[in-house]
Amino acid sequence: MLNYEIFKPIFLFNLGAPEIILVLLVILVLFGAKKIPEMMQGLGKGIKEFKKATKDVESEITNAANTDNKKSG
Repeated sequence: MLNYEIFKPIFLFNLGAPEIILVLLVILVLFGAKKIPEMMQGLGKGIKEFKKATKDVESEITNAANTDNKKSG
């Protein structure tokens, strides 16, 4: 059984299709059609860098654990 209490903040706003469309239109009006692709490109680059950094840290931890195992074994 899943405990849905932990997901409560996610469903706090409970947005439907009309609300999402309204939010997108407001964003379009505020930032303009030319600025949105630039913002999304920057967001994509940021996510890519974050994933790369996460993989780098993970590989460093794995390498350190393997090195420790070789020394003790």
